[in-house]
Amino acid sequence: MSARAVLLVARQEIRTRLRTGRWRWLLASWVVVVGIFTLLVTLALEATNDVHYNDFENPPPPPSIGPALFTILIIVVFSLIMVVSPALTAQSINGDRERGTLAVLQVTRLRPAEIAVGKLLAGWGVGVAALALTFPFALWPLVYGGVGAWRIPIVYLIMAVLLGVVCAVAQALSVLVVRGITSTMLAYASVFALCIGTLIVYGLMGAAFTQERTVVLPEGQGSYTTTSPSDNIWWVLAPNPFVVLLDASPVAPEPPRDAYNQDPLKDLQSSIRSSRQPADEDPYDAPLVWPYGLAANLVLGVGSVLITIRRLRAPATSVPRGVRIA
Repeated sequence: MSARAVLLVARQEIRTRLRTGRWRWLLASWVVVVGIFTLLVTLALEATNDVHYNDFENPPPPPSIGPALFTILIIVVFSLIMVVSPALTAQSINGDRERGTLAVLQVTRLRPAEIAVGKLLAGWGVGVAALALTFPFALWPLVYGGVGAWRIPIVYLIMAVLLGVVCAVAQALSVLVVRGITSTMLAYASVFALCIGTLIVYGLMGAAFTQERTVVLPEGQGSYTTTSPSDNIWWVLAPNPFVVLLDASPVAPEPPRDAYNQDPLKDLQSSIRSSRQPADEDPYDAPLVWPYGLAANLVLGVGSVLITIRRLRAPATSVPRGVRIA
C-alpha cells in the first residue's frame, strides 16, 4: 500500500465534499452549538456556586468550577462527535457506486486497500477538523483553574481515536449495504449499540446477577449487607466509547485538604472501575477498564477496514442485485 496513493484518494474525496459548498455553514453551525453549550454550562455552574455559598455568614472560598466545567465539556463535545461521525463515511462506498464513480477508481492501478484507507482518512480527517474547532472551548476551564493544560491534548487524542473507529465501522457498512440511506441508519444504530446498548445490557445483566454480601467490620464494630451486581460482567461495559474516554482521561492533581475543589472526573472513573471490583472493596483501588475497552474498539476498527478492503476487490465474483457498476 502506497502512502502517496492513499493521500491521492483522500485528497480527491475531500475535494468532492468541498464542492457541495455547504461545509462552511455546517462548520459554523457546529462552532455556534458548542459555544452555546459552553456558555450555558459556565453560567449554570457559576450560579450553583453563588447559591450554595451565599447561605453562609462567613462563606469559605468558593470552589473552582474548572474541573466540573472541563468534565461536562468533554462529555458534551464527545456526544456531539458521536452524533456526527456516522454520517462522515456511511455513504463513502455505496454513494460512489450509486453515482457510478467507484468503478473508475477500481479500474486504475489503485489497490483496494489504498481506496479503502484513503476514503477512511478523508472522512476521519473531516471529523478531526470538526473536533479541533472545539479545542478553544476546552481551554476555557483553564481560566477558572484546577485543570492542568496537559490533560486537554490527551483527552482530544482519545476522542480522535474513537472517532476513527466509528468512521471505520460506518465505512464497512457502506460497502456491505447497497443503499446509502440504509447504511447510514445502520451506522447510527451501531453507535447507539456501543454507547447506549452496552449500558442497557450491563444494567439488565447486573439486575439478573445481583448478589447480597455481608461485610464484617473489624474490632466488633458490627456488619452491614450490601447488594451489588457480579463483578464478572464488567467486560460488557468496557467497549463503550464514553467509558473508554472517561476512564482513560487524566484527572486533576489532588487538591489540598482545606480546598473544596474535587474533580468530578475522578468520581466517574471510580464508578466505572468499581464494576471490576466487589462492593466491599475500595473503588478507588479498582483496576482500569479502558485498556480492554480501547483494545476492543481498535479490533473493531481494524476488522471493519479489512472487511472494506475485501469487498472492494475487483473483479468481483458476485454483485448484489441493483448495484450499479459504472
